[in-house]
Amino acid sequence: MTLSIIMPVLDEAATIEAALQALALLRARGAEVIVVDGGSRDGTPEISRPFADRVVSTKRGRATQMNAGAAVARGDVLLFLHADTQLPADADRIVLNGLAQSGRVWGRFDVRFDGGGLALVALMMNWRSRLSGIATGDQAMFVTRAALDAVGGFPPIALMEDIALSVRLKRMGRPLCLHAKITTSARRWRKHGVLRTIVLMWKLRLAFFFGADPIRLAKTYGYAER
Repeated sequence: MTLSIIMPVLDEAATIEAALQALALLRARGAEVIVVDGGSRDGTPEISRPFADRVVSTKRGRATQMNAGAAVARGDVLLFLHADTQLPADADRIVLNGLAQSGRVWGRFDVRFDGGGLALVALMMNWRSRLSGIATGDQAMFVTRAALDAVGGFPPIALMEDIALSVRLKRMGRPLCLHAKITTSARRWRKHGVLRTIVLMWKLRLAFFFGADPIRLAKTYGYAER
C-alpha cells in the first residue's frame, strides 16, 4: 500500500515551510504530500509548492479541503494532518503495517502536546478515543481510500467533520488506535485556558450530537467569516 498525506491549510505562512520540511523523509520513502489551501491571503500556497507534491486550492472549510485533497491523491491510504501537528519519523511504516496486520480500514495516532505539560489532557483524549471509537483531526486520522469512498468522504459541514466521519467509519469497524504519538500544538489550550477549552469542546460535541447547526457551532468555536 502507498500513503498520501493531506494537509488542509489557511494562512499558515509563518509555519508551513517547517511543517512540510518535517515530512521530507516520508516523501523520500514514497509518501505523497498534498497541501490544500482554503483561500490564504499570506502566500501560503507559494511557500508550500517546493515542499509538496501537489498544492490544491479550494473553498475554505476543513471538510471541503480534505475531500479535495482526497480526490487528487494517488495513495491507497489517506492521512489527514493538521499544519500544527508533527508525525513520528516512521509514520508511514507504522500506519501501513498497522492496517495490514490488523485488518482494519481506518485509525488514528495517540496525541501529545508540544512544549511539555498538558500530559493529563492528552491521556484523557487518547483514552476517550479508545473507549468511544471516535477520532478527531488532532489525532491525524487515516483511512483506506476504499473505506473513505464507501462512506462518501467527510460530510460537508462547518465543524465536527472528523466526529461525523468517525461515526460513519465505525459502521465498517473500530479504528486502529496507535500508541505511537504525534505532537500537536497546544496554542489554543494555552490561549484560552485548559479547563475552559475542555468545557467548550464537550459543550460543542454534545450540541452536535443533539442536532445543533454546525455553522453555529463553528462560530462558537472561533471560526471567523472570511
